[in-house]
Formats: sequence, C-alpha cells, structure tokens
Amino acid sequence: MKKFIIMVISFVCLCGLCTVMFVCKDDKNTDQAYLRVHIRANSNLAIDQEVKYQVKEKIVDYLTPLLVDGVDFESAYHILNDNIVNIKNVADAELKNKGFDYMSNVYLNEEYFPTREYGELVLENGYYDALIVELGSGTGDNWWCVVYPPLCFIGNEGSSVKNIKYKSKIAEIVEKFFQ
Repeated sequence: MKKFIIMVISFVCLCGLCTVMFVCKDDKNTDQAYLRVHIRANSNLAIDQEVKYQVKEKIVDYLTPLLVDGVDFESAYHILNDNIVNIKNVADAELKNKGFDYMSNVYLNEEYFPTREYGELVLENGYYDALIVELGSGTGDNWWCVVYPPLCFIGNEGSSVKNIKYKSKIAEIVEKFFQ
C-alpha cells in the first residue's frame, strides 16, 4: 500500500511540474490567462474624464452578458474580437449622446500594466492582452480592469473578489483518495 501511495504522490508531483512547465511562458507576460479592458480618456479635462466613466458603464453593460460564454481565455478573447465593431458603436453612441464630436478607436493589443490588487488577489505588473478603447485622442487618464476572469463585472472592483474560489483538480483527486 505504501508503494502505491508513493506512486500516486509522485504522479501528482510530476503532473504539477508538467503543468508549471506548460503554463510558464517567457518573462514578457506574467500570466496570459488574464484579459483586460483599458479605456483611455480624450484628455484630463473633467468633462472628458466624466464621459470616460459613462462610456465605461455602457461597455461593461454590453460586455457582461456576452462574456458569460467566455469560459476560458481563448473564448473570452474571441468574444471581444468578434464584437469590436459593436463595442466601438456602444462607445461612439454614448459619446454622441453626451454631445462630444470625437469618436472612439477600439482594438485588441498586448500592453504593459502595473501591479493591481483585487481584494486578496494580486496581479503583478507585466504585459497582458487587453481590449483598448481610446476616446478621441486617448491621451487622458485611463480606467482598466480584468474582463477574464470577470473581476470588473462582479460588484464594485475588488469587493466581491473574496467570493471567488480557485480550485485545484489535482488537490481534489488527492483529497478524495485519502478520505
């Protein structure tokens, strides 16, 4: 029985090592499993900053039901990519509704982000894929959050993150084995 337990533990350790080898990539990307949205204001004038948040609300309202089907990074990325024109239309409609004469530019890109805390979860600085929404010149202060996993769609930023539970399938198998 001891040999069997040692074999199982060795197998679990080997699987963990293989997982680390496949998940870890080069230094330019701390964790490709995160997908962000980044909205840049036209300028730092109060009116441009205010409309940035109004556009953000409209985009979040539009994306929330779409990203329910984003069960992994790839599917979430494809959902954003397939809806770039619609996202631009949402942003442009809100800008027009608020009386602005500039439009938006929307695209997917890999960009550098500083370290950010979501409750107890910390995302280290690094390069992440992001949906970029530039309002007008896009030179003003910006707003950003994580859309996969949907950290910016669950209540106030960071407030509900404590309710997220991350599970390890390997740990569950080992736990069941020793019960």
